[in-house]
Amino acid sequence: MECLLEQNVDTIFGYPGGTIINLYDELYRYKDKIHHILTSHEQGASHAADGYARATGKVGVCFATSGPGATNITTGIATAYLDSSPVVFITCNVGESLLGKDAFQEVDITGIAMPITKATFLVRDPEDIPDAMRQAFAIAQSGRPGPVLVDFLKNVTNPDVMIDYEFIPADNNRDCKAIRKLATDSAMSAPEIDTEDVEKLLDMIAESKKPFLLCGGGVVRDRADKEFREFAEKIDAPVAITLMGGGGFPGDHPLTSGMIGMHGSEASNIACDECDLLIAVGSRFSDRVALNPKTFAKQAKIVQIDIDRAEIDKNVLTDHHIIGSAGKVLSMLNAKLPQYEHKEWKEHILPLREPSKAPDLGRFTPQQILETIRNTAPKDAVVSTDVGQHQMWAIKYLHFQYPGQLLTSGGFGTMGFGMGAAIGAAVGCPDKCVLNITGDGCLRMNCNELATVQHYDLPIVTIVFNNGALGMVRQWQDLIYDKRYSETTMDRGPDFVKLAEAYGLKGYRVKNVEEMQTTLKEALAEGKACVIDCLLDINEMVSPMVAAGHDITDFLLREGGSVG
Repeated sequence: MECLLEQNVDTIFGYPGGTIINLYDELYRYKDKIHHILTSHEQGASHAADGYARATGKVGVCFATSGPGATNITTGIATAYLDSSPVVFITCNVGESLLGKDAFQEVDITGIAMPITKATFLVRDPEDIPDAMRQAFAIAQSGRPGPVLVDFLKNVTNPDVMIDYEFIPADNNRDCKAIRKLATDSAMSAPEIDTEDVEKLLDMIAESKKPFLLCGGGVVRDRADKEFREFAEKIDAPVAITLMGGGGFPGDHPLTSGMIGMHGSEASNIACDECDLLIAVGSRFSDRVALNPKTFAKQAKIVQIDIDRAEIDKNVLTDHHIIGSAGKVLSMLNAKLPQYEHKEWKEHILPLREPSKAPDLGRFTPQQILETIRNTAPKDAVVSTDVGQHQMWAIKYLHFQYPGQLLTSGGFGTMGFGMGAAIGAAVGCPDKCVLNITGDGCLRMNCNELATVQHYDLPIVTIVFNNGALGMVRQWQDLIYDKRYSETTMDRGPDFVKLAEAYGLKGYRVKNVEEMQTTLKEALAEGKACVIDCLLDINEMVSPMVAAGHDITDFLLREGGSVG
């Protein structure tokens, strides 16, 4: 508990159990200093700690017991790992005398978590507690952020065991021997930026006639949105946003061309295909962005700016790269960049953006829902999403303005992430309106956390895109699998309005845009948690769409739904 206070931790998300009971007993004594949120399931706690980290920029903390408690958080650990979110997961295992004997609820969680964490620690000696905790927090938030797991043997947490301990505030942790040792590790701190690499990029920008920028998750994680905006405006180039880059560059900025990749806008995908210089900041060129790496940005010189050297040339071969944090690299570039103008290039690309006003199609549409949210909810509302069609629609039609405003699972694509993330955001940002956008398939995976929302009186508005299907998989079945809708129709309960009421929350059902406008205004004015069930047509699709492995402009489905 004292080590947590060293790191300025005031909030923990978790679920108790037999092996971690000593920590919870001590937590009882610290309840005036450290606030604990008891979720309905360990996975919910893991996503809440992650959402807290993303929304606040702090390190999230999650507690879980051994065995199934520990394995239940592995999805949350992997979600944080793939999206570079700083979370410290703390578990407790069986005692030393039982280790390796298949004791009740024993599992090698450090071994399981090793591929999906920046580091794992198995603490077998009480004397190692301070160093392990300090290293865990240092690793989680330094360099490229990510999750760290610390597993304590139960005997290590025996309240009768005493050790010599000195409280050292986080700001002074680097004076500790264990932290000084870590400082030489590239994972501990951002690498020194090569000034020659910066100069070379400045020359490439000067030579470019059709530059194109890509805002990735690294901009968001480094809170480098102001530096990126200045960079984009000085170059005067269209800017595409990856899924994880939402909030790194204003979604309604005149230079924004929209999302890029499989469900990217025609403006972004065509710009990628025709540009002569592509500068990606904090993007790892995932398979959802660079669908066909061999033809990706085929006319361009590709430049990658990333804090993690391992990401360079991993998915797409580059012509130049700069290793360093997004904010520092962009600051160095901005200091020397003159003002450019690329009028003809912008006039070619930016008009390709889809119209922002929802057309009247004679039915209730996802765009109408999101347009209502955009016009009704506070502009700085934090938005969490689950994974699927609703996620793509949210990125497309909502305009995120700042890092931490969008909480979504990009790399791991975790259905069930949204509710926990919304809980973390609501706890970490009590002054912000929090919206949880989900689908009927996803809500079935995390609706148990409505109990957490109700108990802690978290004013989260959950908006369900209910099309009676696992929509994204059904869309693939429709377009690629000759309409063989195998196990994607959700023709079953629950009734989401009654479900909300069962948890002590208000439930609403809306079938048209007028009802949506009235209901959302009422829900926001009331300031209480609720569930809004939006009934949509089962055949709604996300457009545009490019099939996996195809060229980025080989549209299977074009904007508006026409077949490419």
